[in-house]
Amino acid sequence: MRILMVCLGNICRSPLAEGILRHLAQQKGLDWEIDSAGTGSWHIGDPPDHRSVKVGKRHGVDISQLRGRQFSTADFDLFDRIYVMDLDNYRDVLRKARSEADKQKVQLLLDNQQEVPDPWYDDALFEPVYNMIYEACNRIVNE
Repeated sequence: MRILMVCLGNICRSPLAEGILRHLAQQKGLDWEIDSAGTGSWHIGDPPDHRSVKVGKRHGVDISQLRGRQFSTADFDLFDRIYVMDLDNYRDVLRKARSEADKQKVQLLLDNQQEVPDPWYDDALFEPVYNMIYEACNRIVNE
């Protein structure tokens, strides 16, 4: 299975999702390829936000070595599933879809059309965001 996690800048939510899913997949012995990307280009090559790194480390997930990259149309060919954090990311990724098959790979990470809030502007959101992502990733590895 090849899975891509996508948020806006690829420095807060999607690197956490990549790290959490990779950690859980390894614990289950799953040979999955997991990556993350952002719909925007502001943070290409940048490390994850220090607050995401901190909350990840607190839970035994090290994302400090990840680097930001931008989502591209080629990702539809590279990944089986593309999970996005919110509806804006969903629309941005779908705009790049070339076919119905591309569109079928894209879904919100959380169930019931819920969004993972962007914690960038609120330090207090990093822990709840970690927990939301963890629960979603745990569901994915147990499907």
